[in-house]
Amino acid sequence: MFAFNYFTPTRVVFGRDTEQKVAELIKTFGGTKVLIHYGGGSVVRSGLLKRVTDTLDAAGIAYVTLGGAVPNPRLSLVYQGIELCKKEGVDFLLAVGGGSAIDSAKAIGYGVANGGDVWDFYDYKRKAAGCLPLGVILTLSATGSEMSDSSVITKEEGQIKRGYSSDFGRAKFAIMNPELTMTLPDYQTACGCADIMMHTMERYFTNGGNMEITDAIAEGLLRTVMTNAEILVKDPKNYDARAEVMWAGSLSHNGLTGCGSDGGDWMTHKLEHELGGLYDVAHGAGLTAIWGSWARYVYKNCLPRFRRFAVNVMGVEPTGSDEAVALKGIEAMEAFYRRINMPTNLRELGVKPTEDELVTMAHKCAVGVGGAKGSARLLKEADMLAIYRASL
Repeated sequence: MFAFNYFTPTRVVFGRDTEQKVAELIKTFGGTKVLIHYGGGSVVRSGLLKRVTDTLDAAGIAYVTLGGAVPNPRLSLVYQGIELCKKEGVDFLLAVGGGSAIDSAKAIGYGVANGGDVWDFYDYKRKAAGCLPLGVILTLSATGSEMSDSSVITKEEGQIKRGYSSDFGRAKFAIMNPELTMTLPDYQTACGCADIMMHTMERYFTNGGNMEITDAIAEGLLRTVMTNAEILVKDPKNYDARAEVMWAGSLSHNGLTGCGSDGGDWMTHKLEHELGGLYDVAHGAGLTAIWGSWARYVYKNCLPRFRRFAVNVMGVEPTGSDEAVALKGIEAMEAFYRRINMPTNLRELGVKPTEDELVTMAHKCAVGVGGAKGSARLLKEADMLAIYRASL
């Protein structure tokens, strides 16, 4: 195992009707003028936005609103939010929604608290020295951004999707009411479950450092999400299943499932970022479309981990060669993806990249990771291109 620094300062308020505590929490963390940042019309149609503003009105907390956050949140909206916050004297951010609203709010917070162009952080040109304080009311279990240090933004010019991580961007509080996720389309729920699992799988498939307790937590989390994802396919209103998935989403990306490892692999995410940047696909679906091809490309270099995953997570019988067991585990995971109606290749995802586009994505991916990345297997640009080709 490796030494690690585990930092999770976010206060979690979990359960039914917890959104009613938002004003109390904002005051606890010193907010006096709030930007409420949200996505599309669902927050409005469900009545959640009005319940939030009514609560703030009753508490005498001033606020302005900014909607429009979309999947693969856009840099242009971040710029709008930064200017609005500066104009209105905002001192606290409240993201109401899923990862897109949260990530966009984090970027706005970086832009207000630091001078210069906020994209510099996502382009790895400098590091943030602060961020406006942020709270979250979560409506989509997926990214784990409500407890993580990371955010991902898409720059429209050049269709560049990049992530940035900083402890300054961690939410002060996260309100999690599983009932708020019940209005989601089935596809979004499944995408969220896939994203949650991938955050732990990225940390699991490594060649550097492992702890038995961390592995056990990771494996239990993956089994729990799989079980409840299949329940939600048949029973989307199941509160207990949504609660299990919601809490798993936070634990999957707050660092817990990577304690003692080398930091994780993360190449499935990096490969998907280029898909999302070019085709604007749902992140979870992009991950499942690329994962099987990545796994088959790298598993021989990380065979003990793939074998353990097959047996402990996918329930494969530990008979035959390690390679045969590992491959059965990959096949079993793809079968699970299909059971929750997620794609397992780019064709099923609904995109048909040309060879030139594949080459471009591989090049941009390589640039984005600084030339090479990966723990299960170190991948360079030629490897990235081979995985993209295999995923067609």
